[in-house]
Amino acid sequence: SLRMSSNIHANHLSLDASSSSSSSSSSSSSSSSSSSVHEPKMDALIIPVTMEVPCDSRGQRMWWAFLASSMVTFFGGLFIILLWRTLKYLWTVCCHCGGKTKEAQKINNGSSQADGTLKPVDEKEEAVAAEVGWMTSVKDWAGVMISAQTLTGRVLVVLVFALSIGALVIYFIDSSNPIESCQNFYKDFTLQIDMAFNVFFLLYFGLRFIAANDKLWFWLEVNSVVDFFTVPPVFVSVYLNRSWLGLRFLRALRLIQFSEILQFLNILKTSNSIKLVNLLSIFISTWLTAAGFIHLVENSGDPWENFQNNQALTYWECVYLLMVTMSTVGYGDVYAKTTLGRLFMVFFILGGLAMFASYVPEIIELIGNRKKYGGSYSAVSGRKHIVVCGHITLESVSNFLKDFLHKDRDDVNVEIVFLHNISPNLELEALFKRHFTQVEFYQGSVLNPHDLARVKIESADACLILANKYCADPDAEDASNIMRVISIKNYHPKIRIITQMLQYHNKAHLLNIPSWNWKEGDDAICLAELKLGFIAQSCLAQGLSTMLANLFSMRSFIKIEEDTWQKYYLEGVSNEMYTEYLSSAFVGLSFPTVCELCFVKLKLLMIAIEYKSANRESRILINPGNHLKIQEGTLGFFIASDAKEVKRAFFYCKACHDDITDPKRIKKCGCKRLIYSKMSIYKRMRRACCFDCGRSERDCSCMSGRVRGNVDTLERAFPLSSVSVNDCSTSFRAFEDEQPSTLSPKKKQRNGGMRNSPNSSPKLMRHDPLLIPGNDQIDNMDSNVKKYDSTGMFHWCAPKEIEKVILTRSEAAMTVLSGHVVVCIFGDVSSALIGLRNLVMPLRASNFHYHELKHIVFVGSIEYLKREWETLHNFPKVSILPGTPLSRADLRAVNINLCDMCVILSANQNNIDDTSLQDKECILASLNIKSMQFDDSIGVLQANSQGFTPPGMDRSSPDNSPVHGMLRQPSITTGVNIPIITELVNDTNVQFLDQDDDDDPDTELYLTQPFACGTAFAVSVLDSLMSATYFNDNILTLIRTLVTGGATPELEALIAEENALRGGYSTPQTLANRDRCRVAQLALLDGPFADLGDGGCYGDLFCKALKTYNMLCFGIYRLRDAHLSTPSQCTKSKKSSSVHSIPSTANRQNRPKSRESRDKQNATRMNRMGQAEKKWFTDEPDNAYPRNIQIKPMSTHMANQINQYKSTSSLIPPIREVEDEC
Repeated sequence: SLRMSSNIHANHLSLDASSSSSSSSSSSSSSSSSSSVHEPKMDALIIPVTMEVPCDSRGQRMWWAFLASSMVTFFGGLFIILLWRTLKYLWTVCCHCGGKTKEAQKINNGSSQADGTLKPVDEKEEAVAAEVGWMTSVKDWAGVMISAQTLTGRVLVVLVFALSIGALVIYFIDSSNPIESCQNFYKDFTLQIDMAFNVFFLLYFGLRFIAANDKLWFWLEVNSVVDFFTVPPVFVSVYLNRSWLGLRFLRALRLIQFSEILQFLNILKTSNSIKLVNLLSIFISTWLTAAGFIHLVENSGDPWENFQNNQALTYWECVYLLMVTMSTVGYGDVYAKTTLGRLFMVFFILGGLAMFASYVPEIIELIGNRKKYGGSYSAVSGRKHIVVCGHITLESVSNFLKDFLHKDRDDVNVEIVFLHNISPNLELEALFKRHFTQVEFYQGSVLNPHDLARVKIESADACLILANKYCADPDAEDASNIMRVISIKNYHPKIRIITQMLQYHNKAHLLNIPSWNWKEGDDAICLAELKLGFIAQSCLAQGLSTMLANLFSMRSFIKIEEDTWQKYYLEGVSNEMYTEYLSSAFVGLSFPTVCELCFVKLKLLMIAIEYKSANRESRILINPGNHLKIQEGTLGFFIASDAKEVKRAFFYCKACHDDITDPKRIKKCGCKRLIYSKMSIYKRMRRACCFDCGRSERDCSCMSGRVRGNVDTLERAFPLSSVSVNDCSTSFRAFEDEQPSTLSPKKKQRNGGMRNSPNSSPKLMRHDPLLIPGNDQIDNMDSNVKKYDSTGMFHWCAPKEIEKVILTRSEAAMTVLSGHVVVCIFGDVSSALIGLRNLVMPLRASNFHYHELKHIVFVGSIEYLKREWETLHNFPKVSILPGTPLSRADLRAVNINLCDMCVILSANQNNIDDTSLQDKECILASLNIKSMQFDDSIGVLQANSQGFTPPGMDRSSPDNSPVHGMLRQPSITTGVNIPIITELVNDTNVQFLDQDDDDDPDTELYLTQPFACGTAFAVSVLDSLMSATYFNDNILTLIRTLVTGGATPELEALIAEENALRGGYSTPQTLANRDRCRVAQLALLDGPFADLGDGGCYGDLFCKALKTYNMLCFGIYRLRDAHLSTPSQCTKSKKSSSVHSIPSTANRQNRPKSRESRDKQNATRMNRMGQAEKKWFTDEPDNAYPRNIQIKPMSTHMANQINQYKSTSSLIPPIREVEDEC
């Protein structure tokens, strides 16, 4: 019975992993019963052994040896450290007492020290000092080796981490074996690798120990504890030729350092990514470590139970058990049976549940909050990309994409990358998805160099910065965009930047950026400058703001079958401005010849060219005249419906296309042609040749005032001079150094010319005392008076105090203002400045003469105008009436019914959150003016208006008798007839301006009647300039110079220095700057084009103006639907509609942008007789005055020579004028 129980006892003690070992131990106990009886405890230590290694004959477990090696190492080292600290403390106390005794001796022996006797230095102290120095050096060396500050340290730290993970992988492999087994070190490959790893860990532990400042805390660190329980057992296993899985799972705790390793490798850079990796590494390392402990105790059993209650669990089953335990699910399919395992689970479930409940939600939140658009842009080979940043909203992006990706542009092979720090909303995200082939969005900030690297800003073709036009603080918005420019330029100085600016004075800050270079394509689109410039041009030619705004906006042609004003308006709206190099077939021809050929043959309207002078300066010349010959590779500016049409100018060949009548058939031919690239063109540029002698401009001596072509009565009234390019053309200076005019001032004075108000008929002018021949006042004018700014681009006067220009109501009424500009401005002390200087500067351009300047009267808060006055005090003819634009008394005091234009502005628009109420002040002021009634007795005082003045209205001249039977109405009796232009912030508010229009509230701004009539202007139309400038930076130069009256980079640099215009004396160089073309409106029912005003066609008008007068007519301003009122009226107005509606099929496609006037629904019908009175701005077709907007290539000095028709049709001969007329 004893033997049987002994055998059963032995079998229960055997491991399930090896059945052969079990039978072996059973037979052994059967053969020696005495041994079983006398030594029953020895049978409890029997374990299975492998056949390869002859383990101990008794088969006892040796786990305690492995565990003892770790415990002895840990506690032994801890005891030594504590003992060393205790001895050191006692030594320090003793030395401190001895030190006090030595100090007392030093005090007593102070006299001997003063006598110069030197105390001998103890040799032991020198040895200690040397020893401390050596130890410090070794400690510093060890610290450098284990730190990540050097390359060696980073390599060592990463290597240790990688080897720790390798040791953990070996543990995973060995976990499939029994907990304790006999293995031969020389034959077990995994044991050898593990031994090598642990030797390296031991060396690294030594370095860490040497470098540690506090050895005690180092000994208790997690990494040190891991080394204590993993390194010594490996050496024991080599000695005993057996392996114990033991506590090797503690290597999983090294995963906690995973985030540090990734930071050393510069992989983790953001706080969220570091936090996420930290949470994951702590969670996973704790999970794996706890699973290893459960695997150890469950497969071993409880020691006090003689390891009888063990169960076979794999490591991964333990991992599963820990997960379902932490998650409180607890399926029960796997559970702990040992007491140690269950006790561990009790404590682990507390900490594990807390960790699971806190870590897992945070991990999920971090993963879920990861930027959806946080990737990096991958550049596509052969495809350019641009970066768009700044104010990224649904409105700004949709407007930008609509214009940038317009189908009229020639194959836009550019990818658009948006960068913004806020993720897009659902609507904006849907917009990006609709354009996914050409648009990508990334979340980030241009102020972060990392984000700039993500969007590949260094390889981008350009960077476009959008501004928030509706912000409450424009200066803060401009500051933000300037900081974006600084950040981008700091990252990549060569990148081309096009940015929007709200305030003109903030453009000066861009000049402070060293890498900002407008010559390399950097541009700042100032919205306030252009907006007020467009409005100012409407004061000179009503409707011009609409026409120019539509020129750089990409809009498709909408075909309308009904014969309404929209039909012809939309035909003009579909045209845009393009540039193309001219064919070599045009080389040697004059500009008017090429312009006519392009218009008649190619159905293109060319308005300007890029001219390169002899000193290699590039300038844009608008209608330079017939003296300039086209060079090879000349760049032309065209008005056309799409880019493909403009290609005709490049492909045109006289030999192949001379007999072709259909312009669509003009395509690239097989003739040998010169193909120009921009670089080769500039290299092959030749100097312009004189029209008369054929020699170069530098050697030409025959530039004189001759008139070529047919000379008739009208032409004698327009003596045009063939002068140099600098004298008679509009020169858009693109470089700083300007060459003086080739004509001396004396020669300029002798040149005859046409003196013409920019907005009136060329043959009906007023008399001026300065122009009467023989007037001694001409010779007595002081040439030393500063009358222009230092650049010669604007009229200038000495600074005036604001008190000197303030008018009271009575003073304003006694002034009898007429032909002036009334500016109604809403603003107060707290309002943001809108920059009224940009409105005044175009109206004070030096290409107008002093007497042609319209008086400007500001009506508004004096507190606000005082803040603006610093930028206005250098301009002449400016007055202020303190009051409110809503007061009819103030409006009557400034004779608003006699003004040439009323401008309504508001500085309070962006301070209101409700977009519908942003324009309430402007709308109320506009409706208030339109509802005013005026007494006809005011007509006794005639307005001497030069803008929109029909021929024969100037009653201030000696000859106020009717010319060709046309008179001006005595006065305006209703406010509806007052020309008004209103600035709007919200486009949808345009529906409130005209109560009698039929516009739908959802109609786009450019399709509404007020905008088409030129009575409303919104800053949103300037959004198209961003894409237009990117594709062609010359268009922005052309628009800015035409709109601002001649603002140049030199002038901007000057304003940046002084914030005001500086006066300058008249010199040939500054006077040459005055000689630039200007925009005018001319009536068609009389004057040189009267024959075309009755049934003529636009094509005939264009050719006659170009051939006879070198004028370039590129637009028509007419009444809206005047010919559709009644059948009888349609018949009477046929002559008018034939001019601006172009019924001729052949000429309809030649028509450029036509503009429509307002329709007065309830105007009184006038009988039309031989000498009947004509009204401007009526709805009667008989009284319609179609006007053509023209650019005239005439000198300002020539323009000062007036030829005037009197009632007897006699002509006043050309007269002289000096430069300083005012």
